[in-house]
Amino acid sequence: MAVLEIRDLHVTVETDEGTTPILNGVNLTVRSGETHAIMGPNGSGKSTLASTIAGHPKYTVTSGSIALDGEDVLEMSVDERARAGLFLAMQYPVEIPGVTVTNFLRTAKTALDGEAPAIRTWTKDIKEGMTNLRMDPKFAQRNVNEGFSGGEKKRNEILQLELLKPQLAILDETDSGLDVDALKVVSEGVNRAREATGLGVLLITHYTRILRYIAPDYVHVMIGGRIVEEGGAELADKLEESGYAGYLPDDATIEA
Repeated sequence: MAVLEIRDLHVTVETDEGTTPILNGVNLTVRSGETHAIMGPNGSGKSTLASTIAGHPKYTVTSGSIALDGEDVLEMSVDERARAGLFLAMQYPVEIPGVTVTNFLRTAKTALDGEAPAIRTWTKDIKEGMTNLRMDPKFAQRNVNEGFSGGEKKRNEILQLELLKPQLAILDETDSGLDVDALKVVSEGVNRAREATGLGVLLITHYTRILRYIAPDYVHVMIGGRIVEEGGAELADKLEESGYAGYLPDDATIEA
């Protein structure tokens, strides 16, 4: 069983105004087989948490720790974190000109496993994965995310998730920009990965709609770089009804 432990995590970022604190003491534990939803308004630190776990150089950890199965994640390079079993589905997937989806996936799988997958089996797995996600098979020979719609980029992220089989996945607003049909397809892909591998999921979202398809075991409310409330799926229902205003200082506003 994989265990991701985040303890008293403080993170800053450099802005035009100088060094700005973003995370202010985050504590969180995610285990294999568990699904945790982190919810909160814009600017609360959710995506910063995801990027920090993945190792984005923009963010500076000033104190606290992140450990995966007792190993110090903060001492790992980005590729070492991936090989250790961490996966990030990005909020804004990037285009990679000159690298086809097929070559990207096979190169990533080879780096993770230490050997290249058999061509015949791998081709079958990609075809099956794309069929399940209702992706045009021609996309396998297109450059990664180049010319893809927002929904196609998100499906491609879940294709990676299903084929690379990480231990713990951070899904950073995977639901943003998806219509209802695409949301269902993407959610089904996450659920397949959970059932097939016992994947642990850290799902970051503003809204409860994706939680209708990916049932969370735990819901965490993040405000001002801290987790201010925790509960089960019923907490998401509470947020649907009352929003985040009750967690904010009287003089605070919620960003659009």
